[in-house]
Amino acid sequence: MEAAHRTALAKGEVGITERKPVPTLAEFIENRFIPWARATFEQASPKTWTGWYRTQLANISAYPPLVNRKLDTITSEHAADCAAHLQAKGWQPSSVNSSLRVLRRVLRLAVEWGISPAAPRIKLLRGEHHRERVVTREEEARYLGAAGELMADIATILMDTGMRPEENSRLRWEYVSWTSGQQGTVQVTHGKTAAARRMIPMSPRVRSVLERRWYACKCLTEGWVWSAATQSGHIEPSTIKKQHKRALRLSGVRPFVLYSLRHTFLTRLGEAGCDAWTLARIAGHSSIAISARYVHPSEDAVMNVFSRMLPQKELPQSTQ
Repeated sequence: MEAAHRTALAKGEVGITERKPVPTLAEFIENRFIPWARATFEQASPKTWTGWYRTQLANISAYPPLVNRKLDTITSEHAADCAAHLQAKGWQPSSVNSSLRVLRRVLRLAVEWGISPAAPRIKLLRGEHHRERVVTREEEARYLGAAGELMADIATILMDTGMRPEENSRLRWEYVSWTSGQQGTVQVTHGKTAAARRMIPMSPRVRSVLERRWYACKCLTEGWVWSAATQSGHIEPSTIKKQHKRALRLSGVRPFVLYSLRHTFLTRLGEAGCDAWTLARIAGHSSIAISARYVHPSEDAVMNVFSRMLPQKELPQSTQ
C-alpha cells in the first residue's frame, strides 16, 4: 500500500491541490455569464437577451448584499432577501420571479461549469398572475376584421402555427416548402433552445396568406417573408405591437398580448386530443412539463385508451 501510494505521488495523481478561488456573484455575472448569454442569444433570439437576461441581470446586480457574496456562500435566505427587497420597491410577484428565475439560472450554470460546488434552492413567490389567455373564435373574427391586411396576416400565422412572434418575424422564403405535407410546411431555424428549431405544417389559412404574399413578392426563393425598410431587413416587434394595439382598439376585443395567440393555438391543439409529446415538438418546448399544461384528457379519451388495452376476447359482446 505504501509503495502504491508513493508511485501515485510520483505520478502526481494524489497529493494536496490548491483550491481555485470562488468568484463573487457580480464577478461571475460580468466575466462568465454575460459573455455566454450574449453569444448564445444576441443573434439567435435578441428579445431573450435584451428583454430578459440583460434586464433581469441589471435588477439582480442592483442589490449589493447578494451580488457581492461569493458563489459558494449564497444560500436560499440570501435569494429570499433579494426578493423581499424588490417587493419593498413595489414590484409585483411576477416581476420578482423573473429576476429569481435568472438568478437560479446563473447559479446552476456556475455549478455546471465547475466554478461553484452547489447551487441553493430558489423559491419563487406565490400570487404570480400570468398574462396568458385564450382568444375565443368570436374575438378572433372581430380582431382579424379590424386589424388591416398586414396585421391580420401576421395574427393568422401566429394563430395557426403557434410560432413565437419573434420566430414569425424572422421567417424566410427559403424555409417555406409548398410541397411538404398536405398544405406545405414552414421551418423555424432560430430559437432560444435547440427544441425551438422545428418544422410546422401549414393550415389552409396559413398557406393562403403565404401564397398571396409570395406572389406579391414575385415568387422570391429567398429573403424575409415580412420584409421591411428596417436595419434588420424584416418587420420589427415595435411595429407589430403598434398595429396590434390599433387592432384591439378598433375591434373592441378585451386586450391581450401577441403571445396569447400562441397560447390560444396550443390550447386548441390540446383540446383537439394532441398528446403532450407531439405538442412539445410542434411548439418547440424544451420541456415536456410545459406542454403537459395544455393537455387535459377527457373522460371519453381515458375510456378509449383502456378499451384498446383489453384483449379482443374480453370486450363485451353486443346483444342482438
